[in-house]
Amino acid sequence: MFHSFIDALRAAGIPASLKEHLVLLEALDRDVIARDPESFYYLARATFVKDEGLLDRFDQVFAKVFRGIAGPAATNADIPEEWLRAIAEKFLSPEEMAKIESLGTWEEIMETLKKRLEEQQGRHQGGNKWIGTGGTSPYGNSGYNPEGVRIGGESRHKRAIKVWDQREFRNLDNTRELGTRNIKVALRRLRRFARDGAADELDLDATIEGTARQGWLDVHMRPERHNAVKLLLFLDVGGSMDPFIKVCEELFSAASSEFKNLEFFYFHNCPYEGVWKDNRRRFTERTPTWDVLHKYGHDYKLVFVGDASMSPYEITHPGGSVEHFNEEAGALWMQRLTNTYPSAAWLNPVPQEQWGYSQSVRILRELMDDRMYPLTLTGLDDAMRALARKK
Repeated sequence: MFHSFIDALRAAGIPASLKEHLVLLEALDRDVIARDPESFYYLARATFVKDEGLLDRFDQVFAKVFRGIAGPAATNADIPEEWLRAIAEKFLSPEEMAKIESLGTWEEIMETLKKRLEEQQGRHQGGNKWIGTGGTSPYGNSGYNPEGVRIGGESRHKRAIKVWDQREFRNLDNTRELGTRNIKVALRRLRRFARDGAADELDLDATIEGTARQGWLDVHMRPERHNAVKLLLFLDVGGSMDPFIKVCEELFSAASSEFKNLEFFYFHNCPYEGVWKDNRRRFTERTPTWDVLHKYGHDYKLVFVGDASMSPYEITHPGGSVEHFNEEAGALWMQRLTNTYPSAAWLNPVPQEQWGYSQSVRILRELMDDRMYPLTLTGLDDAMRALARKK
């Protein structure tokens, strides 16, 4: 079974080497986990998954290979005594306790459950005795009996003496939109560390060596490391970008914490001759795009964030902007920006499968030399890899 597991992992694109297989076997041989499916799942996941973007694929493979082992026992199977004596969940108010007559002691309830499992031959819906759904029997799910045993499913009242449920592993889909934590993980691929004198940290190795040599405490400090990558972030705001405010805020927050050398500007739909830093004053306090091009060096990485959804004329023609008369086409400004900052990428929050329906998206992808990526875990990771390669 283990060999088929390794083959299935590799077929799913998860790098599973012989070394990892031997590590897993050694861990099992040394009894580092309890002998149950859930513990084995976590051990195998920690052994084989090195990239959180592969968690979803690992869960699917695990469920397929070990189906029937990790799942719940059939209702006509023997029930281990330790399962029946698991810690109880009981959330009854005094009023509820007064309304419902006690079924007896824990041992009596479990004994009754075992007998009914032996007697019952099929599925039962409703009622007040058999193990089923939607009834008032103390055994089953989707019904109501506060002093009961829930078997499978989810109780809408969240009350039962014991929750006996199938273990379902929550998937992490690498195509989903990002949260701040996952964005930070992806942005860390675009790092080049340097040190300056802004803040100091303890140099433990030098302190130990100096203390041993001098014979007294010889504290050594060193400048704190920071990410030396310089980033220009251009954020599309307003209109069709309103549904993506949350994910853009998370990206902005993550980038602000990851990059010491970060400069940001806002634009609407397509960059033109002016950008701004305060949306409330975007008509009165604008920064000429020429100033941006001359102020920030060619070593800056340039990242656009926008849905690229607009009238094609907003990109291709002078006067195409919906807010003002632009004397030069947006495409010309895009060329100037990408020529000045060759290391550039565009992050699009619209699902990639929808890009083909928009002519403006196709135009901007051409202007970006196809360096447009979806704003997902995989897309952001690909964008950071591409920016790290481009000098």
